[in-house]
Amino acid sequence: MNTNNRWPRFNWQNKQVIVTGGAGFLGRQVVAGLKARGLPDGQIIVPRKCEYDLRHWDAIQQLFVDTLERPGIQGSDAVIIHLAGNVGGIGYNRERPGELFYDNLMMGAQLMEVARQRQVGKFVAIGTICAYPKFTPVPFREEVLWNGYPEETNAPYGLAKKMLLVQAEAYRQQYGFNAVYLLPVNLYGPGDNFDPASSHVIPALIKKCVDALEAGEEEIVVWGDGSPTREFIYVEDAAEGILLATERYSKADPVNLGSGFEISIRELVETIARHVGFHGRIVWDTGKPNGQPRRRLDVSRAREAFGFQARVDFEEGLRRTVAWYRDYRPLDRRTADAALRQV
Repeated sequence: MNTNNRWPRFNWQNKQVIVTGGAGFLGRQVVAGLKARGLPDGQIIVPRKCEYDLRHWDAIQQLFVDTLERPGIQGSDAVIIHLAGNVGGIGYNRERPGELFYDNLMMGAQLMEVARQRQVGKFVAIGTICAYPKFTPVPFREEVLWNGYPEETNAPYGLAKKMLLVQAEAYRQQYGFNAVYLLPVNLYGPGDNFDPASSHVIPALIKKCVDALEAGEEEIVVWGDGSPTREFIYVEDAAEGILLATERYSKADPVNLGSGFEISIRELVETIARHVGFHGRIVWDTGKPNGQPRRRLDVSRAREAFGFQARVDFEEGLRRTVAWYRDYRPLDRRTADAALRQV
């Protein structure tokens, strides 16, 4: 953790921290980071969907009743880190645009409104790189976020998440509500979602290569033509960036969270195949969409505003991810989750 005296010390001691999506891929790492900062389990609340479906107003109200209406707890001592979302890869976005728009909009907008009513001390909203216009000058700078429409295949999801930025800015202006908005690039790492129906590109390609290798297949088929580029950030790095922003950043301007590393999909497939040991042919299905042409973030604002810089090298992060998938994919979810603590 950066201990530069440039930033005032943040006191976690009396905070009640609600981490929506805290049982998910990124959320588990954020919770681990909170515990590493000394927060006991009693100060970290991870609402589960089976108890609090955040798409519904009454469920959000009940969450606040159960967690903040207790002796000695004030709304100003509460922090909300909103990670929960309905999210997936290109295929998932094409199949469920309405669902993705509605779920993500309702969760975020209602949660922030109730937090405002309860005078929560800080709200950290996690947006998405999909909010940027389809054709954005590289590297993506936060100032150009409104200079065009997002890439069509994930626009409903991206726009729903983007409304949290509008809401945060409006609430800050009218109510003085301390809401900040972060824009992480694509995540990867141990414990990712490897379900081909909803996974993102790295876990989908790892599974495809491992399956092909084990089945003795001579080729894999990959969507698009391999020309788009992407930036990725290791999940532990993303979690640390979110926590540093929570501690050190309280301004209206959105902030990118990324690694500054750009790789083409073609090179990505070849790199994953090498790590897996798959030496067969790679067949490009050019009838399927490429998605956004290029993605790489300008990460200078995060570095200057709250001292965040990604640490994990992409090759090393990929090695850990492939190793985790091979070791733990046959296991039940609880055992696999426990294994994450050993990575």
